[in-house]
This record gives sequence, C-alpha cells and structure tokens, in this order.
Amino acid sequence: MDLQFTPEEKAFRQEVRTFIRDNLPKATRERMRLGYTATKPQIVEWLKILNARGGWSVPGWPKEWGGPGWTTVQRAIFTEEVYMGPAPEPLSFNSTMIGPVLIQFGTEKQKKHYLPRAANMDDWWCQGFSEPGAGSDLASLKTAAKRDGDHYVVNGQKIWTSTAHNADMCFCLVRTNPNAAKRQEGISFILIDMKTPGIEVRPIITMDGSHHVNEVFFTDVRVPVENLVHVENKGWDVAKFLLSNERNGIARLGKTMERLDRAIELARDVRAGGKPLIQDQAFRERVAKLQVELKALEITQLRVIDRVSRASDGKPDAGSSVLKIKGSELYQEATEMAKDVAGPLAMAIWAKDLDAMSNEPEMTPEWAAPLAPTYLMSRAASIYGGSNEIQKNILSKRVMGF
Repeated sequence: MDLQFTPEEKAFRQEVRTFIRDNLPKATRERMRLGYTATKPQIVEWLKILNARGGWSVPGWPKEWGGPGWTTVQRAIFTEEVYMGPAPEPLSFNSTMIGPVLIQFGTEKQKKHYLPRAANMDDWWCQGFSEPGAGSDLASLKTAAKRDGDHYVVNGQKIWTSTAHNADMCFCLVRTNPNAAKRQEGISFILIDMKTPGIEVRPIITMDGSHHVNEVFFTDVRVPVENLVHVENKGWDVAKFLLSNERNGIARLGKTMERLDRAIELARDVRAGGKPLIQDQAFRERVAKLQVELKALEITQLRVIDRVSRASDGKPDAGSSVLKIKGSELYQEATEMAKDVAGPLAMAIWAKDLDAMSNEPEMTPEWAAPLAPTYLMSRAASIYGGSNEIQKNILSKRVMGF
C-alpha cells in the first residue's frame, strides 16, 4: 500500500490547521497548551464553531445527517490536527457513540430530533453502561426497566459515568427481560433525559483531583417508550455497534505528539546540571525513542485505515486493538516525560493547596500545576475504550487464532 498522503489530503490538512489556528478562541488554546482540561463552556463554544463550518463537530457523520462526509483518511487527519492544536476534540458521546447509533438504528423521529442537537452541542450526552458489578462483563448489568403503559420505569445504578454532571441526555443499557435464556438477550438501549425526576448524580473525585466521572442512581425514573432505540431486548446489538465506533481513533496519535512537543518545549527552559535539560544526552535519547515509536504507530494507523477503507463488511478491524494498546502506552509515556521534566515542581497542585492553607506566597509556576494530574489521569488510558487486557484477548482470537 502507498503510505504517502495525496496532494488533496495534504491540502486538506493545511485547511484544517489554518481553520483551527484562526478560529480557536485564544483563552481555550492557552488553557489546553498549559495542559488543563477545557471548561464545559469552552468545549461547547468550540464545537459550535466546528459545527458551523460544515458539520466538523461530528467528523464521522455523513452529509445526509449533518456531518462533513469525510473519508477515513480525512477523519484521521482532522483528529490529529485537533489534538495538535491543541483544541477540544469532538465530544465522543455525541460524535462517535450516539450519533452513529441513531443513524444506524434510530427511528426517523429520533434522528430528526436528536442528531442536529448532538452535532450543535444543544444536548451533551453521557453513556450509562458500566455498573458496580458490570464493567468488562457488561452483560451482567442489573439496572431494570419495567414497562408501564407508554413508559419504562427505570431503577438501578451506573458508575464511572463520564461527564454525567454536564449531561443533558444519557444513552443507557437496561435490563427489560430478567428471564432471558442468555443475559445479552434481555437488554435494551434507551435514551434518558437527565432532568427526569428520580435521577441523582454523585461525583467521583479521581486521584488527579478532578471531577470527571460519576455514580448515577435511577429511582422510579419514567422514560417514554418512544425513547427505545432499535428493538426491545435487542440492545446488545446496539451496544456492540457503539463500542466498535468508540474505539475508532483510540490511538490518539496527535494527542501524544502534542504532549511530547510540550515536554520538549519545557525542557528548553528547565535547567539540569547547569544547562537546559534539552541538552542532556539521556533525555535526548528518551525523546528520540518515543519519536521513533510514534512514527511506527503512525504507519500502523495508516495501514489499519487503509484496510478499513477497503473493507465492505463494516466490521471493526482487529488492528484497532493494536492501536489502542500501543497508543495508550505511548500517551502515558509522553505525559510521564512532561512530569519528569518538571521534577518536584510537578507537585505544584498539592503545593498550591498547602499555600492556600498557610497563606504563603505561591511557590510553583503555573505551567507545572497540570503536569502531575495529567500524568495520573493518563493511567486510565489503558482502561477506557476497552481495557488493554481485553484488546490482547481480541488479538489472540482474531489474529493469532488462539
């Protein structure tokens, strides 16, 4: 296969890069350059700008439903440039999860109502899948939805629900037939308005000190039957389709490149042994090793993209599991490198807390504050989107035949 980009693809990359440079709000760019997560208003503002450009907030959607109708290669280029911006990426719950699900399985009414709102961030979606006893073994979920006239009555609990505290809507897996012969055959996929009475969102503060994930409790929550997606008790088919889309682009190549560039930038200013750290031979070797591995990942991603673009069966490529495993590992290495550049200053977030308690002057520079939290949060990269252990199982079965 030819791993070179065509002139048209190179021109497309420049178009995307120029648009991001000229339209990303300066405050958002600077916040993300320093390593902080963009705020909800900043994310919504930016994705509305992308959507107005021609559906760029939902890069994988066809033009028929408000997307740009890009090729697989164009989507990969766009994702890389967004990460390199750095700019907020399209909200995965809207773009790569509920959108493709509704396009594939939704009624015409559901598509016409929810898709434009998801693309324009009028609705922020979250995912109600995992439960305390149903994570990797998702089919063992217990949250129940019992039919009561033209409503389902939902009772149960979800956990690790990312951004549920920001969300307007939740797509949720529920058990509608507890007596099914197979656990997967009794599950349905429904859409829940997060403002419905009976929903309680409790924050989970992770070890990086952030509020990103939550517990969500449902107590006699009434959901209209018209919010059922696909067929009752056939939600497992929808879930499998969604998860295959969730793992697209999971290598996060551009994000790792951006974090590596940030580490190199900081190393030019941080001094070690009386000279800039960037001149240290061991550090330079560490940078070179990561750059080589990133280039190998980039080539592997292009190979997977080529196979996907040629395939006609619509099934996920097992090579995406390689991208998930190696991509998460390299992202973790890049965030660890940035943390190591700062050394003790990477403890700034906790130092600032101590300053607030003792009313002492701030002891650490602003640029150092997000480095340790970012590193800590990166440890989850090998879990979300399908844990690396699960990806290795997929490879052993589909590629190696074990």
